[in-house]
Formats: sequence, C-alpha cells, structure tokens
Amino acid sequence: MTTDKKSVDARELAVEILLAMEREQTFSNRLIASALDKYDYLEGPKKAFVKRVTEGVTERRIELDYYLDGISSVPVHKMKPFIRCILRMSAYQILYMDSVPDRSVCDEACKLAGKRQFRNLKGFVNGVLRNLVRRKEHLPLPDEREEGTYLSVKYSQPGWLVEMWLGEYGREITETLLESLLRIHPVSVRFRTDLEEVKRESLVERMRERGVTAQKSVYLPYLYLLENLEGVSSLPGFAEGAFLVQDASSALAVEAMGLSGTEFVMDVCAAPGGKSLLACERAARVLARDVSEGKLARIRENGERMGARNLTVELYDAACTDQAYVEQADAVILDVPCSGLGVLGKKRDIKYHITPGRLEEITGLQRKIVAHSWQYVKPGGILLYSTCTVRREENEETVRWILDHFPFEPADITEYLPPELRKQREQVKELLAQCRGRGEDADERFGNACIQMLPGYMDTDGFFFAKLRRKG
Repeated sequence: MTTDKKSVDARELAVEILLAMEREQTFSNRLIASALDKYDYLEGPKKAFVKRVTEGVTERRIELDYYLDGISSVPVHKMKPFIRCILRMSAYQILYMDSVPDRSVCDEACKLAGKRQFRNLKGFVNGVLRNLVRRKEHLPLPDEREEGTYLSVKYSQPGWLVEMWLGEYGREITETLLESLLRIHPVSVRFRTDLEEVKRESLVERMRERGVTAQKSVYLPYLYLLENLEGVSSLPGFAEGAFLVQDASSALAVEAMGLSGTEFVMDVCAAPGGKSLLACERAARVLARDVSEGKLARIRENGERMGARNLTVELYDAACTDQAYVEQADAVILDVPCSGLGVLGKKRDIKYHITPGRLEEITGLQRKIVAHSWQYVKPGGILLYSTCTVRREENEETVRWILDHFPFEPADITEYLPPELRKQREQVKELLAQCRGRGEDADERFGNACIQMLPGYMDTDGFFFAKLRRKG
C-alpha cells in the first residue's frame, strides 16, 4: 500500500485495502489485519470503520456493482480501479451505514478522488453517488422470475453458485442458505472436555463481565458461541489452554466416530488441528499430519497450549501412501481440502476466488487423497470423511465413489447426534425429498452414515461428514 502514514485517513485506507484485494487476489482478512497493524496509531473508531467498510464491500460487492451499473454511464468493470473502489465503498456507506450523512459520504468521496489525481472525475463520482442517494429507497432487484439472477443480486453471491445450489437443493433451501450466509456469525469456542463444569462456567462468567455475549451451544455442553469480542487470545482461560476456536460441526464429526479412549487415530489433513485435539481427549493416541510446516506450526501451538500429550505432529503429503501405517489406525480422519462454500458467512471473499473449473480440480484432489489414505484403516476400523462445503459432488457423490471403489460400508451416526440436530436433520431430509426425490436417493444408499449441515437450518457452518466402516 502506498498510503502516507502522516496523511492517512480511514476512507483512504479502506480504498487502499480494496485496491490491494483486486491487485493481489489475497484474502481480505489478511489484508485488513496487515493494514491495521501498519497503521496501529489510528484511533479505535477509525479502525472499526475501516474494518466494517472493507468487510461490508467484500460481502456485498455483487449487489453494489449491480446498483452502480444501473446508475452509472460507465459500467463498473470499465472504471478506473481507484474510482471503482471509491464508489463501492461510498455505496456501501449510503445503503448500509447510518452513522455518516449521505451528503458527507458524497463530499468525502469527491475529495478523495481529487486528492489522488482524479480531479477530472470528481463530477462523475459526485453524480453517481447523488443519484444513488436519490434512488436508494427504490432500487430495483432483477425480476424474481429469473431465480438465479434475482437471488445472486439479493444475497450477493455469484450467479453460477446460486444456480448450482438451486439445482441441488431447490428454491426454499437455497434461499434460506443464502440468507444465513449474510448474517453475522458468532465465534464458536470449544472448552476442553476434561475441564470441570464449574471451572468452565466460571471462565464464561468472567468473559461476560468483560462485555462478551456467551451462549451455550444447543448441541454440545462444552461449546459456546461468543459475540462482542475483540479476539479470543485475550479472553480468560485461553492462555491456560482451557479452550480453542472450533465450530460445532467439527466437534460433532469427531463425537460421531464413537471413540472409546483406546484407539490410535490418524488425521491426515489435520490443520488447523481442532479435530485432532478433540480426538486426543477421546482416544489413546493421535497422529496429526499436513502438507506444510506453516500448517503444522499452528497445530503444535494449539496442542501445546491445550496440553495434548498424546499428540504427534508430522509433515506428510496425504496424496501419498505411507506404507508404514497401512492397516495400523483404528480410525482415520479425512477432512479433505474443499471449496469452502460452507464457511462463506465467515470468509466472505471465497466466492470471488473459487470458479467452476477450480471445483473440478478440488474434487480430483479429494479423491486422490482418499485413494492414498483409506488403507491406513484397520479392518473393522472407522473412516471419517468430512468437508466444510455445501456441494453434492464433494460430499455425497464422493462418499458414493468411496463405497463403489474401496472396502467400506456405511456406519450409523444417529446415536451420536444430539436430539436437536437429529430433529433438524429430519427437517432438511424432508425438504430434500420434496426436491425431485434427491433426499430419498441419498438415504437409500447411505443409510444414516452422513449428514449435510446447512446454515439457516442448523447452528453450524455448512459442513458435511460421513462415517464409514472398513469391511472385514
């Protein structure tokens, strides 16, 4: 970024971050964190403004561009990048932030254009934004009969992705999913399962005294949803290893394995390590592997902080078979690399990085990892396949492929699912059954071996897992 420390203001810094996102194709959370660290002297309200605007534009960019295209004489994609970012930032403030008067938003945008040598375009910027202000109460969405386009703009998701979900899940589930992904999602933390309840509740109460909103999960007693916090590392109990960040879906997948405390578990794509560490509390020994030292460092850090003495961390590529561990594991966790479509509500810009072509590459990688890792499971042992996505080809279809090509059979997860989740699962299954019989087709093949968790229907990320048992 080229912004001068002596003259930087919040709007200018926000535009610089948005420009960097376009140029570098880097995920927004890293750019925002880096910028706020660099300009750490900014006051708290200004930092909050930068974070809110940059995250908001990232989340709503498709919608903002649609409205700007309907008002501007120049299409958004043909604008100069700096002007495009100014207009997106200003449009977000006009439509979604009431803290700054519309007139001030327009004036500041024009000043910023002039400051950065675009004086000849100040009139253009002013005209577009003034027009937006006049029309903001009556901005038209696409014709609702064009389902894909209408939902794409309304919920600011790529049209191809909306069409894919419409084909897989139908209108009702798709719209509920899209709506949920736009909500603010709390931070989910998992306490150590060996932590006494009174100690856990004491830590939660201390968090509440600091202004944090803490609500116990409806699924697991040791999991809480937190809001109104700056970060987790400064919370009571974090440094002592009382808890770590982990979504309920990830913890539920481990619980569904039914570990008894005596098993050897291999987690072949383990980073960031949440499932490995919960498995450490449920099994005798866990081997956590991943493909880079950077990923392993995070697992080691969390493991040491959480006191996981039965955890071994190793560098190994899951797309290669390690003959030393063939038929050695009682259970293998295959949380494979995926499209991440289930966590769009937390990682807002995944939708701009993923493409239909990239999806095919991901599916191929997943199946390659399965083909090289299934042999670690002992006869009679468990294979847990999971992803943090909502896409049938990566989930149900890959499980179908596993059952067709390798010696596994479905294993029932029902008894391990909390009552509330079982009820929600049945609701989704019923809706899927109404969507051209797709739900019934899945049930016939998989029995009760898998679950697709859907935001909007479950209080989790979009997550899938299947429990399979090796024959023999």
